[in-house]
Amino acid sequence: MKENLLALYGPSGCGKSTLLSIISGLEPKTGGNVYINGDISLDISPEVGYMLQRDNLLEWRTIYNNVMFGLEIRNIRTKNNELYVEELLKKYGLYDFKDKYPSQLSGGMRQRAALIRTLAIKPKILLLDEAFSALDSQTRMVVTNDIYKILRAEKITAIIVTHDISESISMSDRVIVLTGRPAKIKQIHKIDFEIQNRTPINCRKSPKFSEYFDTLWKELDVHA
Repeated sequence: MKENLLALYGPSGCGKSTLLSIISGLEPKTGGNVYINGDISLDISPEVGYMLQRDNLLEWRTIYNNVMFGLEIRNIRTKNNELYVEELLKKYGLYDFKDKYPSQLSGGMRQRAALIRTLAIKPKILLLDEAFSALDSQTRMVVTNDIYKILRAEKITAIIVTHDISESISMSDRVIVLTGRPAKIKQIHKIDFEIQNRTPINCRKSPKFSEYFDTLWKELDVHA
């Protein structure tokens, strides 16, 4: 299986979210270059989708109109793109709720709607910045499992920022451990559970999970 889920893990304030903002083109860099598919990215790239901590669904719009919002902003709400989004809604269990409003959905369903809104623009890279932190622990487990499956099914490359060691291990193919500010790469770990049906929940059941957890915990150095 191709590696396509990368987690950034490090102490608070080391610059993980800032790095995502630079990759997305929302924040200027002070040095170096950002490459997307081998080409230097100088501005906001149409190939990059960004999911923040909150779903930011518009409460006065239906779920259907919320997931179409990105297409409208980019002026690409074509019939073909509408059909693609409708297929995503059907595929991931939200089509029957398309005429509901965000306040009528559970937290997990709202996050799925936010993800579909992001996938609607067909990004090649998805940035997830603490995208599940606003959810309670039980919902968070279910949603991370759902979104992991969606990212795999849609073959989306994702960069995940999280303060949750368990989340970074169970969702990613590689974990980049960063030092404290100014952040440097301290270590890169390849995560391989060698299980047939890999999901975040199944990974947490694996004996290798505690090994990865102990390694990453020892490497977290808030004074680095």
